Amino acid sequence: MVRSSKLLVLERMHRRKISFAGFPTPLQKMPNLSRVLGGPSLFVKRDDMTDLAFGGNKARKLEFLFADAKDQGADVLIATGAVQSNCACMVASAARRLGMKPVLVLVGKEPDVYDGNLLLDKLLSAEIKFVDGYGPHVEDLMNNLAEEFNAKGNKPYIIPMGASVPLTVPGYVLAMEELVNQFHEIGENFDSIVCACGTGGTQAGLILGAKLLDVEAKILGVNVFASKADASRTIAQLVNGSAEFLDVDLSIVPEEVTVFDEYIKEGYGVLNKEVTEAIKLVSETEGIFLDPVYTGKAMVALIDLIKKGYFKEDDNVVFFHTGGLPALFLYRNELGKA
Repeated sequence: MVRSSKLLVLERMHRRKISFAGFPTPLQKMPNLSRVLGGPSLFVKRDDMTDLAFGGNKARKLEFLFADAKDQGADVLIATGAVQSNCACMVASAARRLGMKPVLVLVGKEPDVYDGNLLLDKLLSAEIKFVDGYGPHVEDLMNNLAEEFNAKGNKPYIIPMGASVPLTVPGYVLAMEELVNQFHEIGENFDSIVCACGTGGTQAGLILGAKLLDVEAKILGVNVFASKADASRTIAQLVNGSAEFLDVDLSIVPEEVTVFDEYIKEGYGVLNKEVTEAIKLVSETEGIFLDPVYTGKAMVALIDLIKKGYFKEDDNVVFFHTGGLPALFLYRNELGKA
């Protein structure tokens, strides 16, 4: 097990969360993909196998938010995200598990057919409000809904976009602890981590975890919508805010954050040829499914970086699978022709 001068900080993190179970998630080798790409030894951390809805990285974050919600006596959880938001769906799943009412403010037009995560939201009997476009009006609606529930005698709790706030960053600090322990068990070390980067909480937690555990591995984020400058600034703020919250004397600057924004290409959620080929390749070689929005683009980046010689041949590189699998079925027409 991990032994660190900051072990007490890790122990405090474990005590501050609700356990949804499912941890540690598996660490698996990807020897076939490694061989096909002719690069470093590849591993995958299966956070698509966390125990909420269809799995995904938000489970680690929600363990902290739901602990806070329970401490405040909440009985209604209000969350937002895109129509197919993994986070919103996992909030609804966690809420039902804990006997709370889920209310989702989903950005986008209500579709004629409920599919993917939206179908799961419906099965969870979440109350759903559809709104046009992101902006201050989304937060205003959430606050208005909270006021309405308060007036009815309920105790609402608002989940921030993507569940990425300093309070939830420790979720991926503990994921780093898991990873260190798993590599220790097999007698190896890892040199780099690659993960998709949306609202930044996953990469922020991994960076903070590396600082606390004296891990020297590179932590590489692959942006799916934000620019490199914006993502780096957001991640640094999350790391520093969480360190302050945990009373840990450390901080970083945006220049210390490594993110790539050149793989966003046509935009958020737009499936292109490279993402399709990456999803197909990982399926064919390892029997593992990636999603078209997050992990598919992160895998495109990993493949490209290997081809460019970014890693050493004897490196161990860990790919964090952050979930999102229900989105596969929304792209059935494109992927069915791959």
